Amino acid sequence: MKDNLTDLVNHTHVLGNVSFVKIVGTDKETEFQSVADDKSVIIQGKFKNVIPEFNGVFGMPNLTKLNIILNIPEYDTDASIVVNTQTKNGETVPSGLRFENKASDFRNDYRFMSTEIVNEKLKDLKAKTSIKWNVSVQPSVANIQRFKFQSQANTEEPVFVAKTDGSKLKFHFGDPSSMNGEFVFDNGISGTLTKAWQFPVAPVISILNLLGDKTLQISDQGALQIIVDSGTAEYTYTLPAQVK
Repeated sequence: MKDNLTDLVNHTHVLGNVSFVKIVGTDKETEFQSVADDKSVIIQGKFKNVIPEFNGVFGMPNLTKLNIILNIPEYDTDASIVVNTQTKNGETVPSGLRFENKASDFRNDYRFMSTEIVNEKLKDLKAKTSIKWNVSVQPSVANIQRFKFQSQANTEEPVFVAKTDGSKLKFHFGDPSSMNGEFVFDNGISGTLTKAWQFPVAPVISILNLLGDKTLQISDQGALQIIVDSGTAEYTYTLPAQVK
C-alpha cells in the first residue's frame, strides 16, 4: 500500500500544481485521474496491480499533506496503513487512510474526498483517446538534459515551440527576431507537424524528470503527451497547447 501511495504522490504532487487525485477502483483495475490547478496538465493512469482496498470512486485531496505523512520516518518500517470505510446510500465506500507506526503510539488519519466533489472537479476532463498523435519519440537522458540546458539559457521564456524539420524534431525557445535558442530533440522521426504549437516549459521538464520509461508524443491538434511507466503504474500526462 505505501509503495503504491508513494509512487502516485511522486508522479503527481511533484509537478507543483496538482492538489488532488481521483481514484476509480474495481475488482479488475485501479485507475486514477487528475488535472493541474491551472489546467496545464491532465493526468490519467492505472496501477499495474489492482488495489482491492481502493474499490470505489473517491478523491485524494491535499497531496501536500499526504506526501508529508508518507515521508514521516515513524512509518518507514512495519507501519500499518488501513483504508477506512463508511456506509453511504447502502454501499460501503473508502473514506480515508489511517497510518500507525509499529509501536502503535504514533498515528495520522487522512480523509478522502467524496465521489460527488471529485467528479465536480473533473467534470471537464477530456479523454486522451480522442487525440491523434503525429510524432512519437522515446526521450533519451542526453536529449532531456539538452532540453534543460536550453531552458536555462532562455529562463525568460515560459513556453517552447515544437516543430518537425524532415526527420528531426526541434524545440525552439524565444522570438526569432531577438534572443532565442533551438535544438534537435530527436532524430529519425517518421511523423510530421504542420503547425508550430507552443507548450509550457516547466511542467514538461518536471514530467521528463520523473523516474520511469518515457514516451513523448505531439499532435497537430494542439497537444503534447508524455507517458511514464514507473513499474508500479503507467501515467499519461496530456498538455494542451498554449495560445499566444
